[in-house]
Amino acid sequence: TLQDKGAHIIQADFTDPDTPARVIADATTALGPLSGLVNNAGMIAETDLDAFDMAAAETILRVNTLAPLALISAALPHLTTGASVVNITSINARSPAASAIAYSASKAALENATLGLAKHLGPRNIRVNAIAPGAVERDHAPRSDDLKERFLAETALPRLPEDTEIAAAARFLLSPASSGMTGSVMTVSTGFRL
Repeated sequence: TLQDKGAHIIQADFTDPDTPARVIADATTALGPLSGLVNNAGMIAETDLDAFDMAAAETILRVNTLAPLALISAALPHLTTGASVVNITSINARSPAASAIAYSASKAALENATLGLAKHLGPRNIRVNAIAPGAVERDHAPRSDDLKERFLAETALPRLPEDTEIAAAARFLLSPASSGMTGSVMTVSTGFRL
């Protein structure tokens, strides 16, 4: 566990197709066998259909959908019996943003892949679930007051979710307390776009 071995930081660029295998190799060298994997890296950009940029859309799909699949593939020989994989998708997977079509599609693909992975890896006693955050409050990259107000107008609770709430959901899905869950998508959005 990380409590026993401490944290190991690896700098990674998931637009590079060789990165997932390198990250898993570095992590297992430092930490040994893996009992869990959280696919949290992601990127978002607006999709301009009037001047569609194929390369930009491919980069979003590579980082948000293909890199998590490659990470899981590279991790398979190192995942312990009963291991848990958590994919971070987005509320946009089911309620797409009109201005971020490629991002929304990439997260929908990852959410669908989560279900397929749960079926595929279940016989190995590996669980695969996902978390779909809403518009998370970000201290490191604060949104404009106008954008925050627009998000809050679409949110049932009078606030945006915090990153600690997403982390708590991930800890739950990694823990034995969720041992009966696989192929599930937990929404942590304070009721965004209900």
